[in-house]
Amino acid sequence: MRNESAIWGLVEAHGPDLIGLSDRVWALPETLYNEYRSCAEHTAMLRDKGFRVTENVAGIPTAVMGEAGAGGPVIAILGEYDALPGLSQVAGIDYPEELEPGGHGHGCGHNLLGSAALLAATALKDWLAETGTPGRVRYYGCPAEEGGAAKTFMVRAGVFADVDAAITWHPDCMTRVDDALSLANTRMDFAFTGRAAHAAASPHLGRSALDAVELMSVGVNYLREHVPQDARIHYAYLEAGGTAPNVVQARARVRYSIRALRLADMMAIVERVKDVARGAALMTGTGVEMTVFSAVSNMLGNGAMERTMQSALDELGGVPFDAADRAYAARIQATLSEADLTQPYRRVGMAPRRDEPLCDYVVGLYPKGEVMIGSTDVADVSWAVPLVQVLAATHAIGTPAHSWQITAQGKAPAAHKGMVHAAKAMARCAEKLFGDRALLAEAQAEHAARMAREPYVCPIPEGVEPPLVPRPTGI
Repeated sequence: MRNESAIWGLVEAHGPDLIGLSDRVWALPETLYNEYRSCAEHTAMLRDKGFRVTENVAGIPTAVMGEAGAGGPVIAILGEYDALPGLSQVAGIDYPEELEPGGHGHGCGHNLLGSAALLAATALKDWLAETGTPGRVRYYGCPAEEGGAAKTFMVRAGVFADVDAAITWHPDCMTRVDDALSLANTRMDFAFTGRAAHAAASPHLGRSALDAVELMSVGVNYLREHVPQDARIHYAYLEAGGTAPNVVQARARVRYSIRALRLADMMAIVERVKDVARGAALMTGTGVEMTVFSAVSNMLGNGAMERTMQSALDELGGVPFDAADRAYAARIQATLSEADLTQPYRRVGMAPRRDEPLCDYVVGLYPKGEVMIGSTDVADVSWAVPLVQVLAATHAIGTPAHSWQITAQGKAPAAHKGMVHAAKAMARCAEKLFGDRALLAEAQAEHAARMAREPYVCPIPEGVEPPLVPRPTGI
């Protein structure tokens, strides 16, 4: 570290408690809107650290908010704690072995994400109190990032309406300011209803919902040639009508994920996919019901926020990994392909480096690399307030996201070091914004100018509510 900030000491003081939280959440992998135990762990930690707690945020029982401070600007730190299905994995090893057969796992590092965000917020709480700085810090515990778009519902409900700026992070294999690029995405269900009949004796009396789904697939495949080149359209059968081929299938349901680099383009493609579904229903004499499951916008960058975060990273330096961290990371790298190992360097425009299991440096701002992007509900918050996201190295270079290897590394000492490092970067960035009102005003003016050119339209229609899951008995 080239410089030293007092707030980093505050982060370190609370580090052991929040590392413990991260490990507990790792051991409680819960998928979208099921995060009752993980949310309870975060809520208990917020109370223990002296935050004013609001539960059931936006009517979502697994969302929580903690606030500290008084007056001044409001800076939000965003956390997540949802897991992924089917990625159960024993920690600390370098081969696939399920911890629970068929169980879930933190294959995207959200156990670290929420804990580091709360750690940064806790350090900021102490700093505001010790320095007498006017301002409020809020920790938002956000569920269901993996496909549930909870933050989009939270933005629609107005929970960020009085926030002046927002900061978040994500575990990665390199440390840098995020590119602020993501694909707008709608997940939409198409449920076709036909008429059952004997497939041999009276097929003419049947109307096949399964035929309608297959014809929709044909139509969408032809559509792919006529959409913007950054668009992506994926699908999965949720219901195929049954397993009896001698029955004309009266029900079938398919979920489509429709993505594009710009929200407006995505919304236009959604309408065209809906037309294809109507055509498939018309061709088969079936009915179709179309329902949005979730949707997110594309990410908006903010130059003032990104430069501030980069300055915090440059002061902080790289994650201080040790020889044991590198040895374990090298064993993980041995399970990866050459393409896996080179992709992170391609993303940041660097030549691949051999014998570099972990990133212990900071990548410069706006690297000229290849664009490789997915979707996130963090994007909708970026339309509501100025936002910056930092990436911090927590796992071996080349580890693919949503993999058993990420789950395996989720409690490793390297992951703990990376999450503490991320908390220091976020806390320092927020400290700069609290301390320099002109800098915060610059970020807000940039955001306001962007909104004036292209106002926000929530991609989730009014009337569509989060697909909440009842609280399990005993939790």
